[in-house]
Amino acid sequence: MRHVRVSPAVPAADRAAPRVSHEPAAARRAWLARAVSGAALASLTPYAHALTAATASADPDALTPQQSAAFRAWFVRIVDQQMRRGPTPRWTQRDCAGLVRFAVGETLKPHDSKWLRANGMTGLADSSSMPPELQLSASQRTISNRWTQLDGSTGAYASAIALIQRNSRFVSKDVNQALPGDLLFFDQGDDQHLMIWLDRYIAYHTGTVTPTDTGLRAVAVSDLMQWKDSRWQPLDGNPNFVGVFRLDFLTP
Repeated sequence: MRHVRVSPAVPAADRAAPRVSHEPAAARRAWLARAVSGAALASLTPYAHALTAATASADPDALTPQQSAAFRAWFVRIVDQQMRRGPTPRWTQRDCAGLVRFAVGETLKPHDSKWLRANGMTGLADSSSMPPELQLSASQRTISNRWTQLDGSTGAYASAIALIQRNSRFVSKDVNQALPGDLLFFDQGDDQHLMIWLDRYIAYHTGTVTPTDTGLRAVAVSDLMQWKDSRWQPLDGNPNFVGVFRLDFLTP
């Protein structure tokens, strides 16, 4: 698997992860209590769902194991491309959840010559290392337009907490259980934040864009484990680290 390049050292002022959209505090605390309770249950019952009280039923268009493997390869490749070449103008909602939604949407598209040109992947090195196509049904290709929102409605948008609470399942607080494309979720009180697991690296968007800063970051896992601000360390003992989550439509 190709790993995303680590961006230049993050300035001290940026070593706290980005602010993201706020959710109602009472609702978030109630969900976190359910998530923690579910995580404890999962430790006793391997197949228990950590978010049974908050997560929608399984998507009938869930990808097969073979499709899921191809999805992960394309998803990682697309996130990597955004990191290495800068965000494409087609990605308009620039924040941590927006990066996930964009990469999912692009992964579910047919990766034909037109798509490859639009994404700057027509070079020999790119074309020779393309993942296999997902071979999706027409309905499966619309998954990214059917995110479940906090109120139970569906659409093309979902916030960071909605992606976790209503569209993903808990895996573990042990990052060794993460697969490429899984999501790391942090709750810092007023702010919630997503990061994307890329095996040896973690990618995310700070939620802020300036003329000189795309907001994209990539951090080696080993560095994040020792992050100066311990609230962002993905460790079991960190109460701000909720855990590793996997998109519901992926198998396993």
